[in-house]
Amino acid sequence: MAESDSGEKKPHYLGHRERLRKRFLESGPNALADYELLELLLFAGSPRGDVKPLAKELLARMGGFSEVISAPKERLAEIKGMGESKIVALQAVRAAALKLLRDDAKARPVMAAWDKVLDYCRASMAYLREEQF
Repeated sequence: MAESDSGEKKPHYLGHRERLRKRFLESGPNALADYELLELLLFAGSPRGDVKPLAKELLARMGGFSEVISAPKERLAEIKGMGESKIVALQAVRAAALKLLRDDAKARPVMAAWDKVLDYCRASMAYLREEQF
């Protein structure tokens, strides 16, 4: 526990969100562990409370950051603490990433952007349980 200005003991997690945001802004995403990056995303779906245990649980259950972001909403909903707003926050990240890849591929001539098309296909289908056509 940390001490406040008045000498009272306060929990270590007070100010955690602000410290994490500041570290992200000052040092970039590579300065964060996967669970910390997930925490930042879960903040959007949880205005208060400690989401670190949930972030770690998601990683443990899904296997990794990419698997968490690519997980279907039904699978995310199986995890205690994952409500609709948190699911939307995570799935919005995947949607944004796919849009970036799709827009990048569309901005170039088809043959010149073949690698971008493949990047998009890999990103959009890599974590699906069934092949897509």
